[in-house]
Amino acid sequence: MRSIWNGAISFGLVSIPIKLVNATESHSISFRQIHLEDGGRIRYRKVCELEEKEVSGTEIGKGYEDADGTIIPITDEDLSHLPLPTAKTIEIVAFVPADRIDPLQMDAAYYLAAGGAPAAKPYTLLREALKRSNKVAIAKFALRGRERLGMLRVVDDAIAMHGLLWPDEVRAPQGVAPDTKVTVNDKELDLADALMDTLGEIDLEDLHDEYREALEEVVAAKAAGETPPEAPEPAKGGKVLDLMAALEKSVREAKESRGEEPAEVRQLPQRKTSSRTTPKPAQGRKSTSKTATTKKAASSASAKKSTATKKAAAKKTTSTSASAKKTTAGKTTAKKTTAKKATPRKRSA
Repeated sequence: MRSIWNGAISFGLVSIPIKLVNATESHSISFRQIHLEDGGRIRYRKVCELEEKEVSGTEIGKGYEDADGTIIPITDEDLSHLPLPTAKTIEIVAFVPADRIDPLQMDAAYYLAAGGAPAAKPYTLLREALKRSNKVAIAKFALRGRERLGMLRVVDDAIAMHGLLWPDEVRAPQGVAPDTKVTVNDKELDLADALMDTLGEIDLEDLHDEYREALEEVVAAKAAGETPPEAPEPAKGGKVLDLMAALEKSVREAKESRGEEPAEVRQLPQRKTSSRTTPKPAQGRKSTSKTATTKKAASSASAKKSTATKKAAAKKTTSTSASAKKTTAGKTTAKKTTAKKATPRKRSA
Protein backbone atom coordinates (compact mmCIF):
# COMPACT_ATOMS: atom_id res chain seq x y z
CA MET A 1 0.00 0.00 0.00
CA ARG A 2 1.27 3.44 -0.92
CA SER A 3 1.95 5.76 2.02
CA ILE A 4 0.27 9.18 2.10
CA TRP A 5 2.34 10.64 4.95
CA ASN A 6 5.71 9.90 6.52
CA GLY A 7 6.67 10.84 10.05
CA ALA A 8 7.10 9.37 13.51
CA ILE A 9 5.09 8.44 16.59
CA SER A 10 6.21 10.34 19.67
CA PHE A 11 5.75 8.05 22.68
CA GLY A 12 7.34 9.92 25.57
CA LEU A 13 11.05 9.94 24.75
CA VAL A 14 10.56 7.08 22.27
CA SER A 15 10.30 7.97 18.59
CA ILE A 16 8.91 5.40 16.15
CA PRO A 17 9.35 6.09 12.42
CA ILE A 18 6.10 5.23 10.61
CA LYS A 19 4.31 5.50 7.29
CA LEU A 20 0.65 6.43 7.11
CA VAL A 21 -1.47 4.41 4.67
CA ASN A 22 -5.22 4.40 4.03
CA ALA A 23 -7.05 1.61 5.85
CA THR A 24 -10.22 1.86 3.75
CA GLU A 25 -11.13 2.13 0.10
CA SER A 26 -14.25 3.19 -1.75
CA HIS A 27 -16.03 0.88 -4.21
CA SER A 28 -18.59 3.44 -5.29
CA ILE A 29 -19.29 3.72 -9.02
CA SER A 30 -18.69 7.24 -10.24
CA PHE A 31 -20.28 8.92 -13.27
CA ARG A 32 -19.12 11.58 -15.69
CA GLN A 33 -21.24 14.49 -16.80
CA ILE A 34 -22.01 14.38 -20.51
CA HIS A 35 -23.78 16.49 -23.07
CA LEU A 36 -27.12 14.77 -23.72
CA GLU A 37 -27.22 15.88 -27.36
CA ASP A 38 -23.99 14.28 -28.53
CA GLY A 39 -22.58 12.43 -25.47
CA GLY A 40 -19.56 14.74 -25.19
CA ARG A 41 -17.80 15.07 -21.82
CA ILE A 42 -18.56 18.09 -19.69
CA ARG A 43 -15.39 19.35 -18.04
CA TYR A 44 -14.75 22.04 -15.49
CA ARG A 45 -11.97 24.41 -16.41
CA LYS A 46 -10.12 26.61 -13.95
CA VAL A 47 -10.42 30.16 -15.20
CA CYS A 48 -8.96 33.34 -13.70
CA GLU A 49 -11.81 35.78 -13.09
CA LEU A 50 -9.63 38.82 -13.81
CA GLU A 51 -8.08 37.67 -17.08
CA GLU A 52 -10.98 35.35 -18.04
CA LYS A 53 -8.59 32.69 -19.28
CA GLU A 54 -7.83 29.12 -18.25
CA VAL A 55 -4.80 28.59 -16.01
CA SER A 56 -2.71 25.47 -15.26
CA GLY A 57 -2.19 23.83 -11.89
CA THR A 58 1.30 25.26 -11.51
CA GLU A 59 -0.16 28.76 -11.60
CA ILE A 60 -2.66 28.11 -8.80
CA GLY A 61 -1.87 28.93 -5.17
CA LYS A 62 -3.79 29.32 -1.88
CA GLY A 63 -5.60 32.33 -0.52
CA TYR A 64 -7.82 33.14 2.45
CA GLU A 65 -10.98 35.14 1.81
CA ASP A 66 -11.57 37.74 4.50
CA ALA A 67 -15.00 38.80 5.74
CA ASP A 68 -15.08 41.76 3.35
CA GLY A 69 -14.17 39.57 0.35
CA THR A 70 -10.49 40.46 0.29
CA ILE A 71 -8.22 37.57 -0.72
CA ILE A 72 -5.10 37.14 1.44
CA PRO A 73 -2.43 35.02 -0.34
CA ILE A 74 -0.96 32.17 1.78
CA THR A 75 2.17 30.49 0.44
CA ASP A 76 3.64 27.07 1.19
CA GLU A 77 6.52 28.86 2.91
CA ASP A 78 4.06 30.55 5.27
CA LEU A 79 2.61 27.19 6.17
CA SER A 80 6.00 25.57 6.68
CA HIS A 81 6.83 28.07 9.43
CA LEU A 82 3.77 27.28 11.53
CA PRO A 83 4.75 26.50 15.16
CA LEU A 84 3.31 22.99 15.03
CA PRO A 85 5.21 20.24 16.85
CA THR A 86 2.90 17.74 15.12
CA ALA A 87 3.88 18.77 11.57
CA LYS A 88 5.74 15.48 11.07
CA THR A 89 4.92 13.75 14.34
CA ILE A 90 1.99 11.81 15.73
CA GLU A 91 2.23 12.98 19.32
CA ILE A 92 0.56 10.70 21.87
CA VAL A 93 -0.93 12.84 24.64
CA ALA A 94 -2.94 10.31 26.69
CA PHE A 95 -4.18 6.74 27.07
CA VAL A 96 -7.90 6.26 27.81
CA PRO A 97 -10.47 3.41 27.82
CA ALA A 98 -11.97 2.82 24.38
CA ASP A 99 -15.52 3.50 25.59
CA ARG A 100 -14.55 7.08 26.33
CA ILE A 101 -14.50 7.82 22.61
CA ASP A 102 -17.83 8.92 21.15
CA PRO A 103 -18.44 7.13 17.81
CA LEU A 104 -19.72 10.47 16.46
CA GLN A 105 -16.13 11.69 16.54
CA MET A 106 -14.85 8.88 14.30
CA ASP A 107 -13.43 9.99 10.97
CA ALA A 108 -11.11 8.41 8.39
CA ALA A 109 -9.06 5.32 9.32
CA TYR A 110 -5.38 4.69 8.62
CA TYR A 111 -2.78 2.00 9.24
CA LEU A 112 0.56 2.94 10.78
CA ALA A 113 3.33 0.92 9.14
CA ALA A 114 6.75 0.65 10.76
CA GLY A 115 9.28 2.74 8.86
CA GLY A 116 12.12 0.26 8.38
CA ALA A 117 13.90 -2.27 10.58
CA PRO A 118 14.95 0.18 13.36
CA ALA A 119 11.26 0.93 14.00
CA ALA A 120 10.29 -2.73 14.55
CA LYS A 121 11.26 -2.88 18.24
CA PRO A 122 9.56 0.34 19.48
CA TYR A 123 6.57 -0.32 17.19
CA THR A 124 6.07 -3.76 18.77
CA LEU A 125 6.53 -2.29 22.26
CA LEU A 126 3.75 0.25 21.72
CA ARG A 127 1.46 -2.37 20.17
CA GLU A 128 1.88 -4.83 23.06
CA ALA A 129 1.48 -2.04 25.64
CA LEU A 130 -1.85 -1.08 24.05
CA LYS A 131 -2.97 -4.71 24.05
CA ARG A 132 -2.15 -5.27 27.71
CA SER A 133 -3.66 -2.02 28.93
CA ASN A 134 -6.96 -2.48 27.03
CA LYS A 135 -6.77 1.22 26.26
CA VAL A 136 -6.42 3.41 23.20
CA ALA A 137 -3.94 6.20 22.64
CA ILE A 138 -5.11 9.75 21.94
CA ALA A 139 -2.73 11.66 19.67
CA LYS A 140 -2.41 14.91 17.74
CA PHE A 141 -1.05 15.07 14.20
CA ALA A 142 -1.03 17.42 11.22
CA LEU A 143 -2.34 16.29 7.83
CA ARG A 144 -3.47 18.17 4.71
CA GLY A 145 -2.93 21.62 6.13
CA ARG A 146 -4.52 21.25 9.56
CA GLU A 147 -3.88 19.73 12.94
CA ARG A 148 -6.06 16.78 13.74
CA LEU A 149 -6.97 14.50 16.61
CA GLY A 150 -6.42 10.74 16.37
CA MET A 151 -7.04 7.50 18.23
CA LEU A 152 -4.51 4.65 18.04
CA ARG A 153 -5.63 1.06 18.61
CA VAL A 154 -4.44 -2.44 17.74
CA VAL A 155 -5.92 -4.31 14.76
CA ASP A 156 -4.47 -7.84 14.52
CA ASP A 157 -0.70 -7.22 14.58
CA ALA A 158 -0.84 -3.66 13.30
CA ILE A 159 -1.51 -0.27 14.86
CA ALA A 160 -4.43 1.59 13.32
CA MET A 161 -5.25 5.25 13.73
CA HIS A 162 -8.74 6.72 13.47
CA GLY A 163 -8.99 10.40 12.77
CA LEU A 164 -11.22 12.09 15.33
CA LEU A 165 -13.26 15.24 15.02
CA TRP A 166 -12.55 17.89 17.60
CA PRO A 167 -15.24 17.95 20.31
CA ASP A 168 -16.53 21.34 19.10
CA GLU A 169 -17.04 19.88 15.62
CA VAL A 170 -19.73 17.49 16.85
CA ARG A 171 -23.17 19.08 16.97
CA ALA A 172 -25.46 18.66 19.95
CA PRO A 173 -28.65 16.71 19.16
CA GLN A 174 -30.92 19.58 20.16
CA GLY A 175 -34.22 19.70 18.31
CA VAL A 176 -33.72 16.23 16.84
CA ALA A 177 -35.76 14.08 19.23
CA PRO A 178 -39.58 14.27 19.01
CA ASP A 179 -40.97 17.12 21.08
CA THR A 180 -44.34 15.36 21.42
CA LYS A 181 -44.88 13.52 24.68
CA VAL A 182 -45.27 9.82 23.92
CA THR A 183 -45.88 6.95 26.32
CA VAL A 184 -44.64 3.47 25.41
CA ASN A 185 -46.34 0.66 27.31
CA ASP A 186 -44.76 -2.56 28.53
CA LYS A 187 -46.38 -4.77 25.89
CA GLU A 188 -44.98 -2.64 23.09
CA LEU A 189 -41.51 -2.88 24.65
CA ASP A 190 -41.89 -6.65 25.00
CA LEU A 191 -42.80 -6.97 21.33
CA ALA A 192 -39.87 -4.75 20.36
CA ASP A 193 -37.59 -7.01 22.45
CA ALA A 194 -39.05 -10.07 20.73
CA LEU A 195 -38.37 -8.52 17.32
CA MET A 196 -34.78 -7.73 18.30
CA ASP A 197 -34.27 -11.29 19.56
CA THR A 198 -35.78 -12.73 16.38
CA LEU A 199 -33.55 -10.66 14.10
CA GLY A 200 -30.60 -11.68 16.26
CA GLU A 201 -26.99 -11.05 15.26
CA ILE A 202 -25.27 -11.16 11.90
CA ASP A 203 -21.74 -11.43 10.60
CA LEU A 204 -20.91 -8.16 8.84
CA GLU A 205 -18.94 -10.16 6.29
CA ASP A 206 -22.27 -11.52 5.00
CA LEU A 207 -23.50 -8.03 4.08
CA HIS A 208 -22.81 -6.55 0.66
CA ASP A 209 -23.68 -3.51 -1.42
CA GLU A 210 -26.75 -4.60 -3.40
CA TYR A 211 -27.13 -1.18 -4.97
CA ARG A 212 -23.64 -1.26 -6.46
CA GLU A 213 -24.18 -4.82 -7.77
CA ALA A 214 -27.45 -3.81 -9.43
CA LEU A 215 -25.76 -0.74 -10.91
CA GLU A 216 -22.96 -2.89 -12.35
CA GLU A 217 -25.59 -5.10 -14.02
CA VAL A 218 -27.17 -2.05 -15.63
CA VAL A 219 -23.80 -0.79 -16.90
CA ALA A 220 -22.88 -4.23 -18.26
CA ALA A 221 -26.22 -4.58 -20.05
CA LYS A 222 -25.95 -1.14 -21.61
CA ALA A 223 -22.37 -1.85 -22.73
CA ALA A 224 -23.53 -5.08 -24.41
CA GLY A 225 -26.45 -3.34 -26.11
CA GLU A 226 -28.99 -5.25 -24.07
CA THR A 227 -32.01 -4.07 -22.15
CA PRO A 228 -31.16 -3.32 -18.53
CA PRO A 229 -32.88 -5.55 -15.97
CA GLU A 230 -36.08 -4.15 -14.54
CA ALA A 231 -36.41 -3.43 -10.87
CA PRO A 232 -38.74 -5.76 -8.95
CA GLU A 233 -42.09 -4.39 -7.91
CA PRO A 234 -41.84 -2.87 -4.44
CA ALA A 235 -43.94 -4.49 -1.78
CA LYS A 236 -47.24 -2.70 -1.40
CA GLY A 237 -47.65 -1.62 2.15
CA GLY A 238 -50.53 0.30 3.55
CA LYS A 239 -50.23 3.03 6.08
CA VAL A 240 -49.65 1.41 9.45
CA LEU A 241 -51.79 3.00 12.11
CA ASP A 242 -51.48 0.35 14.81
CA LEU A 243 -47.96 0.09 16.26
CA MET A 244 -48.75 -3.17 18.03
CA ALA A 245 -49.99 -4.78 14.82
CA ALA A 246 -46.87 -3.62 13.00
CA LEU A 247 -44.60 -5.10 15.69
CA GLU A 248 -46.47 -8.41 15.70
CA LYS A 249 -46.31 -8.62 11.91
CA SER A 250 -42.61 -7.77 11.94
CA VAL A 251 -41.87 -10.59 14.39
CA ARG A 252 -43.82 -13.11 12.28
CA GLU A 253 -42.12 -12.06 9.03
CA ALA A 254 -38.67 -12.12 10.63
CA LYS A 255 -39.22 -15.68 11.87
CA GLU A 256 -40.63 -16.82 8.52
CA SER A 257 -37.64 -15.34 6.68
CA ARG A 258 -35.36 -17.48 8.86
CA GLY A 259 -37.41 -20.60 8.15
CA GLU A 260 -38.85 -20.74 11.63
CA GLU A 261 -42.42 -21.46 12.59
CA PRO A 262 -44.62 -18.36 12.87
CA ALA A 263 -44.35 -17.14 16.41
CA GLU A 264 -47.22 -16.52 18.79
CA VAL A 265 -46.41 -13.04 20.02
CA ARG A 266 -49.58 -12.21 21.86
CA GLN A 267 -48.24 -13.36 25.21
CA LEU A 268 -44.66 -13.06 26.30
CA PRO A 269 -43.13 -14.39 29.53
CA GLN A 270 -42.52 -11.77 32.16
CA ARG A 271 -38.87 -10.89 32.63
CA LYS A 272 -37.48 -11.67 36.08
CA THR A 273 -35.19 -8.64 36.13
CA SER A 274 -37.84 -6.20 35.03
CA SER A 275 -40.70 -4.54 36.87
CA ARG A 276 -42.94 -4.79 33.82
CA THR A 277 -46.38 -6.23 34.32
CA THR A 278 -47.65 -9.19 32.35
CA PRO A 279 -49.30 -8.00 29.12
CA LYS A 280 -53.08 -8.25 28.98
CA PRO A 281 -54.39 -11.17 26.93
CA ALA A 282 -55.21 -10.45 23.31
CA GLN A 283 -58.80 -10.03 22.05
CA GLY A 284 -58.82 -13.51 20.49
CA ARG A 285 -58.24 -15.12 23.86
CA LYS A 286 -60.89 -13.02 25.58
CA SER A 287 -63.67 -14.79 23.65
CA THR A 288 -62.20 -18.15 24.68
CA SER A 289 -62.08 -16.97 28.28
CA LYS A 290 -65.71 -15.79 28.07
CA THR A 291 -66.83 -19.17 26.64
CA ALA A 292 -65.01 -20.99 29.41
CA THR A 293 -66.60 -18.70 32.00
CA THR A 294 -70.09 -19.32 30.50
CA LYS A 295 -69.55 -23.09 30.58
CA LYS A 296 -68.31 -22.85 34.14
CA ALA A 297 -71.35 -20.78 35.16
CA ALA A 298 -73.74 -23.26 33.47
CA SER A 299 -72.00 -26.17 35.16
CA SER A 300 -72.20 -24.39 38.50
CA ALA A 301 -75.91 -23.66 38.05
CA SER A 302 -76.58 -27.32 37.17
CA ALA A 303 -74.64 -28.42 40.18
CA LYS A 304 -76.59 -26.06 42.43
CA LYS A 305 -79.91 -27.32 40.98
CA SER A 306 -78.90 -30.93 41.56
CA THR A 307 -77.84 -30.11 45.10
CA ALA A 308 -81.14 -28.34 45.77
CA THR A 309 -83.06 -31.37 44.46
CA LYS A 310 -81.03 -33.71 46.64
CA LYS A 311 -81.62 -31.49 49.67
CA ALA A 312 -85.39 -31.43 48.99
CA ALA A 313 -85.46 -35.22 48.65
CA ALA A 314 -83.42 -35.60 51.79
CA LYS A 315 -85.73 -33.20 53.63
CA LYS A 316 -88.80 -35.20 52.48
CA THR A 317 -87.20 -38.48 53.53
CA THR A 318 -86.32 -36.99 56.90
CA SER A 319 -89.90 -35.81 57.36
CA THR A 320 -91.28 -39.25 56.50
CA SER A 321 -88.81 -40.90 58.81
CA ALA A 322 -89.74 -38.56 61.60
CA SER A 323 -93.43 -39.27 61.09
CA ALA A 324 -92.78 -43.00 61.13
CA LYS A 325 -90.77 -42.70 64.30
CA LYS A 326 -93.57 -40.64 65.85
CA THR A 327 -96.15 -43.33 64.96
CA THR A 328 -93.92 -46.09 66.33
CA ALA A 329 -93.38 -44.12 69.49
CA GLY A 330 -97.17 -43.74 69.85
CA LYS A 331 -97.71 -47.48 69.51
CA THR A 332 -95.03 -48.22 72.05
CA THR A 333 -96.60 -45.82 74.52
CA ALA A 334 -100.01 -47.46 74.03
CA LYS A 335 -98.53 -50.89 74.73
CA LYS A 336 -96.91 -49.64 77.90
CA THR A 337 -100.22 -48.14 79.07
CA THR A 338 -102.08 -51.41 78.44
CA ALA A 339 -99.46 -53.32 80.34
CA LYS A 340 -99.70 -50.97 83.31
CA LYS A 341 -103.49 -51.33 83.39
CA ALA A 342 -103.34 -55.13 83.29
CA THR A 343 -101.03 -55.47 86.30
CA PRO A 344 -103.53 -54.36 89.03
CA ARG A 345 -106.05 -56.91 87.81
CA LYS A 346 -103.52 -59.70 88.36
CA ARG A 347 -102.85 -58.59 91.94
CA SER A 348 -106.60 -58.60 92.86
CA ALA A 349 -106.96 -62.18 91.77
